[in-house]
Amino acid sequence: MVSKVVASHHRADAQTKTDAPTALRVGVIGAGIMGSNHARVLAGLPDAMLVGIVDPLPEHRARATELVGCRAFANLDDLLAEGVDAVTIAAPTHLHHEIALACIARNIHVLVEKPIASSVEEGREIVAAAGRAGVTLMVGHVERFNPAVAAIKQAISGEDILSIGITRVGPFPPRMSNVGVVIDLAVHDIDLIRWFTESDIVEVQPQLSSAVAEREDIALLQFRTASGVLAHINTNWLTPFKARNVTVATRGKYVMGDLLTRQVTECFGFKPDGSYSMRHLPVGHDEPLRAELIAFLRAVRGEVPAVTGDEGVASLEIAIRCLENPPRPAASSPPRKGPRRVVG
Repeated sequence: MVSKVVASHHRADAQTKTDAPTALRVGVIGAGIMGSNHARVLAGLPDAMLVGIVDPLPEHRARATELVGCRAFANLDDLLAEGVDAVTIAAPTHLHHEIALACIARNIHVLVEKPIASSVEEGREIVAAAGRAGVTLMVGHVERFNPAVAAIKQAISGEDILSIGITRVGPFPPRMSNVGVVIDLAVHDIDLIRWFTESDIVEVQPQLSSAVAEREDIALLQFRTASGVLAHINTNWLTPFKARNVTVATRGKYVMGDLLTRQVTECFGFKPDGSYSMRHLPVGHDEPLRAELIAFLRAVRGEVPAVTGDEGVASLEIAIRCLENPPRPAASSPPRKGPRRVVG
């Protein structure tokens, strides 16, 4: 098995006499909704060859095969025996550590979905193993590749950022999950705050509550970065509709972005009388997951990963700090009559 994998690396490293590089042999681990989307995108990339997808559940394998038309394997060894240069890991978070280390030990490049692992210690072990093996490690914080986020990042480049506000709310997810809103949703925005400010988060003030779920389903999180930026995240699973909004205040601008409609507006030219100018910024139309996977393939070929393992660990560490105090019940007083009030 190892000889086949090594041979695949020789194929990937060999360049043809044309400008097009040899297609990288890529596998997907996890055939849930996210993994199936990984497979769909990879199957359509010209410089990638989708070897197959792995999942222990027959219904997941059947769905992936129907959606993508690729081979499906019941276990990881069967996929690796086919020879792969790289994998994307979209399995449940508690399996990231084991799977990533198994692939890295075979000199296989790895993209692991957010969060990088279940704990900071496991995340650091993945980063260290990839460093020792000399393989590419990238973390799948796909929101960075949202064209609206890219437009916001460009708009605030070089600006003196004062504050950031992010709202990420929606209904309770239909899938059963062993995490709450901080790990499932807010970790996206923790990463964005660190990326926008290019600064570490040094202070965390979380307010958490469990209204209808066992784990926290409401989180109001406040942060201060090393550079002095104040930031907050409002996230919950109690809002009947999805909303994804970002606002950034700088000394010279106020930028508003809707990450769902991909509309970004910039206010500028503030005058003493309170007047100002406003304009809509151009936003691309790329599919974020496709852009992310293209970035991963480029990293395998030698570019710096768009989201490094260290960055993934840093965002996970802040998310876990937000969970250090157990959430309180949403209502300590007797319930009132009337319809449930939606928090959002």
